[in-house]
Amino acid sequence: MLQSLASLDGHTLILLCLSLGIALAFEFVNGFHDTANAVATVIYTKALRATTAVVLSGICNFLGVLLGGIAVAYSIVHLLPVDLLVSVNSNLGLAMVFSLLVSAILWNFGTWYLGLPASSSHTLIGAILGVGLANAVREGLPAGAGVNWHKAIEVGLSLFISPIIGFVLAGGLLLLLQRLLKNPALHRPPQGDAPPPPAMRAALILSGLGVSLAHGSNDGQKGVGLIMLILIGILPGVYSLDADLSPGETAMVRQAAARFTDYFDAHRLEIDKAYASGAIRELPEKASAVNCDVRGAVAASEDIQRQLALYDSIAAIPAGERWELRTDILCLDDAARIMQGLSGSAAERAEIEQLRETLRRPTEYAPSWVIMAVSLALGVGTMVGWKRIVVTIGEKIGKTKLSYAQGASAQIVAMATIGLADGLGLPVSTTHVLSSGVAGTMAAHKSGLQMRTLRSIAMAWVFTLPAAMLLGAGFFFLFTAWL
Repeated sequence: MLQSLASLDGHTLILLCLSLGIALAFEFVNGFHDTANAVATVIYTKALRATTAVVLSGICNFLGVLLGGIAVAYSIVHLLPVDLLVSVNSNLGLAMVFSLLVSAILWNFGTWYLGLPASSSHTLIGAILGVGLANAVREGLPAGAGVNWHKAIEVGLSLFISPIIGFVLAGGLLLLLQRLLKNPALHRPPQGDAPPPPAMRAALILSGLGVSLAHGSNDGQKGVGLIMLILIGILPGVYSLDADLSPGETAMVRQAAARFTDYFDAHRLEIDKAYASGAIRELPEKASAVNCDVRGAVAASEDIQRQLALYDSIAAIPAGERWELRTDILCLDDAARIMQGLSGSAAERAEIEQLRETLRRPTEYAPSWVIMAVSLALGVGTMVGWKRIVVTIGEKIGKTKLSYAQGASAQIVAMATIGLADGLGLPVSTTHVLSSGVAGTMAAHKSGLQMRTLRSIAMAWVFTLPAAMLLGAGFFFLFTAWL
């Protein structure tokens, strides 16, 4: 890393430092913006003092990023079409990254200032969609070429369904607790500064820390993905591929590419029919500088095999040749995804998915220092700015104040929902899962809902995506003209 920095000219070095600084600022803002979602019920129910709760939440967010993996990170990254991902080492790619980060920071900070539990996930995804569509307009391409809509629909469903799950399951869990726990003190709002009964206090603390851990894992990965785009764009010879990939894993990548060559050759007639029928869209001439459509998959596969036959590991590949290999891998993977959708055999689809995971291994990674930096930014940010949203969660969603059992129900469901999403590699909104969980417990308890607050939260939920899309598109046009 230090050797690579020494080789950069002053302008590029400043650009790299500025880009990384903005990316880490996004994670810092994400931390203090979303802190209340993890600590609101713990603080409000007096299970922990505010300072203790916030510090512990920051530590758990830090650990969540370290332990969370990178599946969600690349789920976010692959919302962008392949043509943008293979041009990320250009001014166009840098304009894309700047647009995403600045849009997300501005919207996050604005909604935090207003005390609205808006979603960082919605913000970032909206900015990505806006950038993709703006790039399509800029290049004169149809809207369908601007975004990876297959991935966008998958991510959109996870963001839409998760709050519904939070509402229903948290309400159901509260009803169960009301039947099992007969102590009336557990179902009343906190009285003064007295802490909850010991067992309930432990449940609140553990579930609150669990939400923080899950939040760090899910939201921290988004920052990891953005930083990797920056590093790949500015230092492609170092970061475009995982140089730590072992010779054995490198050989598996080559074997996967060879298997795809056999697969596409065997299905050539079916591919031609799919083009003729419109099942596979003809690639617009301006969509990319490389041939990333299904018909170009065999050429990409053969290029991968040829390059990896010359070198036994990624580290042995000259820095100047790594970008070409990365481009071939992304193009082949995109073609395989299209063919996977056309396959009628479940066994064949499963085999293609396994081959794709193997093929993408050199391109989907993050160095440990990146994960550590994001962990610190998110963890420190979590320790700041929690007060504005805690009152909204504790007092303004329901017509009565939050009880111990309601807080525990909402937190346990949020922890489980976000943890499941992490396992599936899907981004979800910690904000909306927990807020909807609190609303679900209020509805189940028949304590009534404050519709004014819910309308504000719903408006933030509805308008965050289009607002972030407009911000992302606007900044993309601005930065492409400037860079």
